[in-house]
Amino acid sequence: MVVTPRVRRAAALLAGSALAASACTGLPGSAEPPPPGSRPGAAGVGDPYFPLAGNGGYQVSRYELDFRYDPKTRRLEGRTRIVAQATQDLSRFDLDLLALRVQEVTVDDEPARFEHRGRELVITPPSGLNDDSSFSVEVGYSGTPGPTEGPLGRSGWMPTDDGAFVANQPAGAATWFPCNDHPSDKASYMFRVTVPEGYFAAANGRLASQDTEDGETTYVWLEESPMATYLATATLGRFVVQRGRTGGGVPSLVAIDPSQVDGSAAVAEQTGAITDYFSSVFGRYPFDTTGAIVDTVGVGYALETQSRPLYDGAPLEWIIAHEIAHQWFGDSVTPTTWRDIWLNEGFATYAEWLWSEHSGDRSAQKHFDSFYSQPGDSSVWEVPPGDPGPDRMFHQSVYVRGAMTLHALRTEIGDAAFFRLLRTWASEHRHGHTSTDEFVALAEEISGKQLDQLFQVWLYGSKKPTSW
Repeated sequence: MVVTPRVRRAAALLAGSALAASACTGLPGSAEPPPPGSRPGAAGVGDPYFPLAGNGGYQVSRYELDFRYDPKTRRLEGRTRIVAQATQDLSRFDLDLLALRVQEVTVDDEPARFEHRGRELVITPPSGLNDDSSFSVEVGYSGTPGPTEGPLGRSGWMPTDDGAFVANQPAGAATWFPCNDHPSDKASYMFRVTVPEGYFAAANGRLASQDTEDGETTYVWLEESPMATYLATATLGRFVVQRGRTGGGVPSLVAIDPSQVDGSAAVAEQTGAITDYFSSVFGRYPFDTTGAIVDTVGVGYALETQSRPLYDGAPLEWIIAHEIAHQWFGDSVTPTTWRDIWLNEGFATYAEWLWSEHSGDRSAQKHFDSFYSQPGDSSVWEVPPGDPGPDRMFHQSVYVRGAMTLHALRTEIGDAAFFRLLRTWASEHRHGHTSTDEFVALAEEISGKQLDQLFQVWLYGSKKPTSW
């Protein structure tokens, strides 16, 4: 994520906020009693910043989204199939879904009772689900999707003049498909998107097929690597599409809104060069494809949508570097909770500095020195990047002090250990979840040094560090 300007706040917070959605209930008949000891899945995963985000009692392994969207009427008609595994004996469970009308829910192909309350789609299966059992859920739904509000401002499904700009961080996926909307639950995806002929649907992963019939085109995209819901996209519109490969052989697809073509002439080339360079620094690129989606909606940020970053307007080179770095740090290696967002943004910002140095511009040390020269009463020192709070997740400190933490660490342990650490971190946690504590432990293991003080003053202090 890159925010322009870097410091941006929103009054509406995800945790416990009142979200508009019409309540509806499906009652297909009486359900069998659940197994003894069954209990409802929690209405949230208990994230320290957003306790009601996501849902408890199960983990999703795959989403299959099949929907049709008309940019003129802005109406979406969809059906989502979810394959999941129970993590307890379940009498009922929730999915996250906002402001779309649900017509039907089945569990393991049997009609299920459901009630739609605000963000929560509460589902009671025909019979209880046993702990560790696999099950499938299908939800038929329709409506006119729109964005939600959160710490970043608008997110989710944002209609444009010719389609939609779809950027979900931190919890906007629920605006367009039912899901377990929290980064602790990653899954593979299939997108089957039907739009009027002449429009293009750009999603994650590889484009498996494209078929036009009766004035409509259906695009099928496959993202087989685990992906958090906030990284999913299906951005729609009239695009100029460029296909190719990076110098290192990674397939690339770039989709550019016609109004942004003149300013985006170098996007494909820069994306390829940056992807290949970071592969040499951080280890093998973690996904099957790379690329970009350049659209325009006026939200003032870019997002690291997995395998194909999403830009609001023609991006500058440093923004491309930031979002490509996220493919390793944030997308493949994902924090378990939002409190550790510096593991995303601090790492991606430091990668900007590395790219700058590699390109013959300012060195990482000069970037560090420039920011360190800010006076002690600057807000960058006031907000601790290791625990900024839900309303300051995207504060400048999370980006800049997060990156400065990494440079201070590099200076302390030396280049050999530092770059070995980054590659090991990306490799050992590939497609998984992590925490700050795990990163500190790995840094100490690789360097052989005690680093508690360094991380304490840089990540959790509220004053300008003077020694560490």
